Amino acid sequence: MDDTWSPRDVAGVLRPPSAEDDKYSRGVLGVRTGSVEYPGAAVLGVEAAWRTGLGMVRYLGTARDAVLARRPETVAADGRVQAWLIGSGTDAASRPDDETTALRGILSGDLPVVVDAGSLDLAPDARAPIVVTPHDREHERLRTALGLGEMEDRSEAAADTARALGNVVLLKGSVTIVADPGGRVILVDAATPWLATAGTGDVLGGVLGALLAGAPEGADLAAIAASAAWLHGRAGALAAAAHAPARSLAAARSGVAGGPITALDVAEALPRAVAEVLAG
Repeated sequence: MDDTWSPRDVAGVLRPPSAEDDKYSRGVLGVRTGSVEYPGAAVLGVEAAWRTGLGMVRYLGTARDAVLARRPETVAADGRVQAWLIGSGTDAASRPDDETTALRGILSGDLPVVVDAGSLDLAPDARAPIVVTPHDREHERLRTALGLGEMEDRSEAAADTARALGNVVLLKGSVTIVADPGGRVILVDAATPWLATAGTGDVLGGVLGALLAGAPEGADLAAIAASAAWLHGRAGALAAAAHAPARSLAAARSGVAGGPITALDVAEALPRAVAEVLAG
């Protein structure tokens, strides 16, 4: 039986800062995303990570100038991290050999890794704890690489992939499906169809990376992935609601109305989504 995810579940994952925290104890996320062709993916993922709440983002990709222009507090130097976000805005077909070596090094470590887009081809060989974040077409390619056949039911397919990988699958869509290797399946509604626009998947990667970086060792990766998807959907609904006429604002907040949004709008709405959950 599939589970659904609620604000109370998300609250169990979020860790608000305390007076004893510093930037390292709040979590440091390492990011290797973006490319010459898609620098915006790096900007969106870094923006989302900062706005979800963590101590530091280290960016080690080709979109350094674009990232620092938008988020100058980002550290563009190697160093200690608690989690990684890789692959957003990249293409495995054009990935340089040295980048492949660097990504394989990350995936052979002990830290949790969000594996997105152009790094999904490396997921089958990962030894690190990972959360893969494909959309449906990427999921089909991943299943082919794993030697798995076609399955019509998305939940069953995601669970099958998670078992084969031995890791968590976050299958993006209007209903996001999170599956772990033990057979648990969690459903997270996207909250608003306005989220179906370019770059929102990059934002989701940043949210998930931030939550992983701040999580204690041995945390439930499926719960973290589902919470990231829920916050992403809630931020999308809040962003869409900002364009709603006053008479339909309540409807817009439930995700059934509102107006067009961009991925950056979603990222900018994340602090409010987080604050709502923490406020109960």
